Amino acid sequence: MEAVINIPIAAVLAGRVKPFGPKGVPSGIEKTVVSGSVRITKLGLDIDEQGDPKHHGGPEKALHHYPRDHYPVWHDTLAAHGGNVDVLDAPGAFGENFSTHGLTEAEVCIGDRFRVGTALVEVSQARQPCWKLNHRFGYAAMSRSVQERGRTGWYYRVIEEGEVSAGDRIVLVARPYPQWTLQRLLHVLYVDRLNDTALAEMADLAPLAESWRKLARQRVASHVVEDMEKRLAGG
Repeated sequence: MEAVINIPIAAVLAGRVKPFGPKGVPSGIEKTVVSGSVRITKLGLDIDEQGDPKHHGGPEKALHHYPRDHYPVWHDTLAAHGGNVDVLDAPGAFGENFSTHGLTEAEVCIGDRFRVGTALVEVSQARQPCWKLNHRFGYAAMSRSVQERGRTGWYYRVIEEGEVSAGDRIVLVARPYPQWTLQRLLHVLYVDRLNDTALAEMADLAPLAESWRKLARQRVASHVVEDMEKRLAGG
């Protein structure tokens, strides 16, 4: 049976670049709910901004989707470690553009194409969490926890531009790689990290962002896992 995904968008979110963290680095991670119809371009929502275009945004990370389903788990984690649970009171805590219930990394595959409002988008990669989440949530191990638990959210590239608003539905229209859920992708990347067979298959996934395919090729060639510490801890 083919997968059926047809769920409403609970919130569409966007943000402007502001100083962030102890060093005041430019960031657009603070997203807020927008009302009405928003234009989706090849670079994402036309009213959204990113403070670090080298690592955020661009055609391969045009739109970020994070499941609201994960928020209760993070509330418990932050409460247990003295983090800032108040950030979770509203959608947008993870800098996402789309907030939904009922769709997680276990149900989404690389290359999935969704009709979102009038736009057509394609899943290009999962999120690689960075140190900004540590400051955002007041918990020094937040980015590492997001990575280890595989609750990262994911990115879309835009195939067809269009309009979207809260209440529109996300409808699956194509699934070329049902064997490559994001859950499996994250397992290969962060758990079974030197599985050459899986890495070689990952490197051949045409819809997967080239940076991830390159990473897989490098691991196969070197049999070494890249250093993630700077991304996770900053500095």
